[in-house]
Amino acid sequence: MDLSHIITRAWEAFHWFIPPILLIGLLNSRWGKGHTGELRLRLFARWHLDKQTYRRMHNVTLNTIDGTTQIDHVFISPYGIFVVETKNISGWIFGSEKQSQWTQRLYQKTFKFQNPLRQNYKHLKALEVALGVVTEYLHSVIVFVGASSFKTDMPANVTQGKGFIRYIKSFKQPVFTEAEVDALVQTLRTGRLSPSLATQRAHLQNLKRRNEPTAERKCPKCGSALLIRTVKLGPNAG
Repeated sequence: MDLSHIITRAWEAFHWFIPPILLIGLLNSRWGKGHTGELRLRLFARWHLDKQTYRRMHNVTLNTIDGTTQIDHVFISPYGIFVVETKNISGWIFGSEKQSQWTQRLYQKTFKFQNPLRQNYKHLKALEVALGVVTEYLHSVIVFVGASSFKTDMPANVTQGKGFIRYIKSFKQPVFTEAEVDALVQTLRTGRLSPSLATQRAHLQNLKRRNEPTAERKCPKCGSALLIRTVKLGPNAG
């Protein structure tokens, strides 16, 4: 029996399965899930938000007092500036506006993740400085795009799927003229860092540096050094 011929045929057959296996693994990775979620949001926005009214920019990286911050999506409109953070997370989601961490329960396992409202707060402060606008014209929007279910009451700006469209469209009072919208868009285009691989690498290095236990942390409002405190009482203890 010619084993070499059998092995060759088996390898040729298996070879066809390698690309799909690699693709499935990539899509199920953290990187893949994140990009898939952002792509879904872009499609929702393209279908349901008029591009002339809601001027959009994606993956906006800005310099901050402690490095850089990266914003998933920014929509600049006459009705305000909407700063969107996407979360491609499945399972049951528990959290409240004031909690520092939220909880994901999936397949009888529990995971903690940063309160996305707090995460997006830094994005709002960076845009406030970059664009020179007042805080009340900036609106934080959180979008969960995975197969998730909220198990606690969430603020109106924490949405699922296409829910962010309804929230954005609920703002009907103009606060910017068309000329001001054009100026804001141009300011952000020139003020953002180049959307390149080098910018992404530098941003990831900044994140790694900031997450080190000994790293100095600064207040996004005033730039003063922050001190780590441990809450001893109440719902946020620990």
